[in-house]
Amino acid sequence: MKSERESGILLHITSLPSPGGIGTLGQAAYDFADFLKASGITLWQVLPIGPTGYGDSPYQSSSTHAGNPLLIDGEMLEKEGIVSGVQPPRPPKDPCRADFQQVKAEKAQLLQRAFEQSYHKLEPEVNAFRAAQGWVEDYALFEAAREHFEFAPLDAWPDKALRMRQPQALADWREKLAGRIDYFAFVQYLFDRQWEKLRFYCNMNGIKLLGDVPIYVAGDSADTWVDPQVFRLDADRRPVKVAGVPPDYFSQDGQLWGNPCYDWKAMKKEGYAWWVKRMATMARRFDMVRLDHFIGFAHYYAVDYGAPNARVGKWKKGPGKALFRVLERELPQLRIVAEDLGVQSPQVHRLLKWSEFPGMKVLQFSFGSGPKDPGLPANVKKNCAYYTGTHDNDTTLGWWKSAGAQERKLAAKVLGVKKDSQVVQAMVKAVLASRARIAVIPMQDYLGLDTWARMNLPGSVGGDNWRWRMAPGAADEALARRIAKLNQQAERGTIQ
Repeated sequence: MKSERESGILLHITSLPSPGGIGTLGQAAYDFADFLKASGITLWQVLPIGPTGYGDSPYQSSSTHAGNPLLIDGEMLEKEGIVSGVQPPRPPKDPCRADFQQVKAEKAQLLQRAFEQSYHKLEPEVNAFRAAQGWVEDYALFEAAREHFEFAPLDAWPDKALRMRQPQALADWREKLAGRIDYFAFVQYLFDRQWEKLRFYCNMNGIKLLGDVPIYVAGDSADTWVDPQVFRLDADRRPVKVAGVPPDYFSQDGQLWGNPCYDWKAMKKEGYAWWVKRMATMARRFDMVRLDHFIGFAHYYAVDYGAPNARVGKWKKGPGKALFRVLERELPQLRIVAEDLGVQSPQVHRLLKWSEFPGMKVLQFSFGSGPKDPGLPANVKKNCAYYTGTHDNDTTLGWWKSAGAQERKLAAKVLGVKKDSQVVQAMVKAVLASRARIAVIPMQDYLGLDTWARMNLPGSVGGDNWRWRMAPGAADEALARRIAKLNQQAERGTIQ
């Protein structure tokens, strides 16, 4: 029996214990889906699944529509007869760390071999995919051109006519790079094929996929190249204003994301068609989506391009209700969770209330302002997605070890714990037992892991960001039984 009170786990695909240096859409993903089912979990939340960009961040992608080729599983391709004679991926030096550089080289060889062996026999299917998904052709040309120009950023492409998308230049380069365009389209077909199979398997087992939609796109992306008119760019297609947030909990300098801001007036004139297309792709891939930085739809923080940090910027009015009216009309089936963390304003509160989207609360944030904090278990509202922490937080164990005396005092009182060893389990139980309709626990917290397992440190680039992986065998039957018991006690997920 399924409860209306949903229970989820946050674990990105790259964090799965697949063979080789990164988690993939192969057997480890299906094993984890089986683990979720046995645990009574009904939501699997992942981070953005697009091609990763600067610093290997899933939030800096070359496309809002494309899938990350690094997630394609070679063993599955071989089983399906798409590629043969492939050597097993090299075991990682550290099974709990993704090795992006190693994987990039290995995956490029694998996918090129698959293309050479199978494009001719799969061409009708690939062409049907290309015809059905209008974004593929421009994305494939963008990637082929970027490769040809030795991965120079878009604003440094030597052929200005192509950069400015002049029709004759587009036609010439499509002819010149036809083979590589076919390759990049083929890779996206393979990703889509594997993703759809995994989603079908999850759905058949009562598991919904909860995706993540970054509000902004990378400046060096197919999106800004194809639709420059909806971004704040100058005549040479360079950003005028870039996005970020002012100083906050995470950083005293604020966060300077560097993504070009949207031209919301231009988007409104086009009926928000760009967002409809983007969210239509998300609806194809996910059952629910977490809309990142929901605050930016009420008002957004704009910083001059070239500024050293985000201390100096200005708040600008966002699209508000107008955008969401269009999305509701065009994509009524799409369920949205609003990531409304950060400094809120009356405009944000009004927009969230009007939309009726569940907002987010994070328990780790809730012990610093006294017993009336809206994120404490007794104060959390029903229409809410409640977390112990997110991918941007320390693990709960790491948070507890670094928490201040007042936070620890209130936490101990609220949670009813006397020993440090009880805190993580108590916080997990508190989130699950709350009245929030959606409860999501990062896998690191179910495993009781320390700071070394943190996924991301906002405001920093590189290092161990995005590299954490779950150890092989960690998601075992004993843990599944323990989580299932917690869900039963909280009347969440699938109740046996």
